[in-house]
Parts: sequence; structure tokens; C-alpha cells
Amino acid sequence: MTNATKVLHQVAAHCLHYPDVELYQRIPLLRDCLAEIPPKLADGITPLLDHLSATSEVDAARHYVDVFDTKPGRCLYMTWYTDGDTRRRGSSLASLKGIYRQHGFRPAAGELPDYLPILLEFAAQTGQPGQHLLARFRRGLELLHTKLSTMDTSYTAVVGAVIATVPQVPDSLAAESQRTVEQVGLEPVLLGYPTILEPTR
Repeated sequence: MTNATKVLHQVAAHCLHYPDVELYQRIPLLRDCLAEIPPKLADGITPLLDHLSATSEVDAARHYVDVFDTKPGRCLYMTWYTDGDTRRRGSSLASLKGIYRQHGFRPAAGELPDYLPILLEFAAQTGQPGQHLLARFRRGLELLHTKLSTMDTSYTAVVGAVIATVPQVPDSLAAESQRTVEQVGLEPVLLGYPTILEPTR
């Protein structure tokens, strides 16, 4: 894994977080980091930074909620794409926590371990182990990208830039993953779906 890929994963992790005050304060630093990324990939991040720079925090938060709401296929919690709302999802979340502990990685408190920004931060810090973990969710990322492509949002290009850095999985695993994603993507999540709340002002 190249340093440029690690930088992209770290920048994308910040960009895909909820647009709070801290993210707004980081925008100049994130723009500086883009200089370390090939233009083809950086071009996927720049429009979102431009969007945030030109948008109030309230409007940016409203857009974020509208994009990553509770509709199937527009979720940043990646085990939903592989496991749906099943008991298996709990096992997958526990497995992710174990992998993080194995590599000395501590996710932010209060977030599920399958939250895409956390997976990206893990990849940025660990390199290949993080790449392999992202590859496990490649089909979910592709479905998310497809769903976002139907909307007018700069987040589409960010997810596209991430996908461009994620390894392809073997054909047999890809076929099985595709079947799983298609099945869970058709059903609404009935329990345990992360809810994003708009900030009170």
C-alpha cells in the first residue's frame, strides 16, 4: 500500500464523518493533504471540501442526514450490506473489534466498528490489514456508490475514490458477496440500524 493511499483513506475518513465543528476546522489541513494524493483520486475529494466550505454547518448537516439516512443502500455501516438485520451482524461486529484489538487500534468511543470512517482510519494506520478489511466490504461500497449516484451529492465521488483504492476480491467470493448484498439491500432494516440525528441549535 502506498503512502498516497493511506493519506487518501485518512482524508476520506474525515470527510465521511458527520460535518461538525471539528471537521470544518480541519478543511484547510485536508486540502493540504490532497497534494500528496494523485490528482485522479484527489479530484474525488475536492468537490466535497468545496461543498463544505461554501455551506453552513446547519445546511451541511441537513444534507449529510438526507444522504446517509435509513433508506436501504445509503448506509455507512458496512456489515449491514453483508449481514443485514440478522444475528450474524453481531458476530461480524465482534470480529471487527477483535481485529482492531489485534493491531492495537482503538476506534472512537460511541461508534460501531463497521462505520466506514473507522474502517478507513484503520486502513490508513495499518496498511495491508486495513486494505484486506476494506476488500471484504467492496461490494457494499459499490452498492453505496450506486445509490449515491442517483443523488446530487459530492459524497458520491468520495466513495468512488475509496473504491478505486480497494483490492478486488476473488471471483468466487465476489459472487457470494454480490448475492448477499442484493438480498439484504432489498429489505428495510427493522432493528439496530444506526440513527443519525440532526443537531439542536
